[in-house]
Amino acid sequence: MFYSLTGTVSHTEPGVAVIDVGGVAFKCLTSMGTLRALPRTGGKATLYTYLNVREDALDLYGFYTQQELNCYKLLTAISGVGPKAALAILSEMAPEDVALAAAAGDAKRFTKANGVGAKLAQRIVLELKDKVKGLSFAGTDLSGIEPGGPSAAGNAAQAAEALVTLGYTPSEAAAAVGRLDSSLPAEELIRLALKGFGSR
Repeated sequence: MFYSLTGTVSHTEPGVAVIDVGGVAFKCLTSMGTLRALPRTGGKATLYTYLNVREDALDLYGFYTQQELNCYKLLTAISGVGPKAALAILSEMAPEDVALAAAAGDAKRFTKANGVGAKLAQRIVLELKDKVKGLSFAGTDLSGIEPGGPSAAGNAAQAAEALVTLGYTPSEAAAAVGRLDSSLPAEELIRLALKGFGSR
């Protein structure tokens, strides 16, 4: 129903950003990551939104980037991860960190988020990793690559795998990473690739 909202930041508080669009104020539930990125009250901002329809309420979620919105959708699609847990994760981790942790099998990283226990963290890693299992990029089979490997090829493959976890197609991920210096750490490759997607 809503793709995005562009207007004036009229109010913020932990977990909430209110955007005034032509005199109509929209209350958006959001992450600390988005709140940190927003301008001060009175500044203009765009939030990418998701409307969660329940029997007793309509909750609007807003995020500063499309990557964070995509990550939110991926997380809430996992059994046991509700909107509250997804926002807690995105308050502790940027989207690229979520993808990198999932690709590396680092379940412990997710337990830093409020309300995410060890079992749920393991399920998150398992389900996100399954979304990219067996995919290949530019002829490189990711299924046999150990995350965190020292080689440049391994870094590039890990970065591409993480981008697919965030919702990009294998060809988009391969093209984005292929334009970058593969000797860079995987996390830096992901950040630069996401910056490139955002500038289009």
